[in-house]
Amino acid sequence: MGKTFGEIAPDLRAWLEAQRLFFVATAPLAADGLVNCSPKGLDSFRVLGPREVAYLDLTGSGIETLAHLRENGRITLMFCAFTGSPRIVRLQGRGEAVVPEDDAWPSLRGAFPDLAGARAIIRVRVDRIADSCGYGVPRYEYVDDRDTLPRWAESKGPEAVRAYQREKNAASLDGLPGLSFDELLP
Repeated sequence: MGKTFGEIAPDLRAWLEAQRLFFVATAPLAADGLVNCSPKGLDSFRVLGPREVAYLDLTGSGIETLAHLRENGRITLMFCAFTGSPRIVRLQGRGEAVVPEDDAWPSLRGAFPDLAGARAIIRVRVDRIADSCGYGVPRYEYVDDRDTLPRWAESKGPEAVRAYQREKNAASLDGLPGLSFDELLP
């Protein structure tokens, strides 16, 4: 049933980019650390190359993915077909958080929608690309993106978003370093 792929070919790229929802999983090295799994949407995913992907990371109540990546780099992105033929695709690899102060930020940022509250771009070098059946995934119809998160950031304004990041995004739940004060939005 399942297959592995050497690269993200054009047909797989089109399928990945058509999915409106994907999940990101990371974990700290500590055996008693918390595994994190986060849903992502809002047209935030991009294929950058045959073995490289990225997504726009928006300000939220936690900073688990960024903190885990800085500690060990391990990441899995999982996509599920909720319409059409059943399918699950996992992209496993090594990730890094590109923040606004990084040299790579300007060239990557233009690939994503202009959403308020963008705090990082998570770039992943994909080591393993595999699919599986997805027979147990229910069918759902896409209605619309929720605009709550970008509206929240717009209503707060850059200064209040920075204050929120200082309070909520400085460390992970396990105490790993998150955003540092000099990385916060200008």
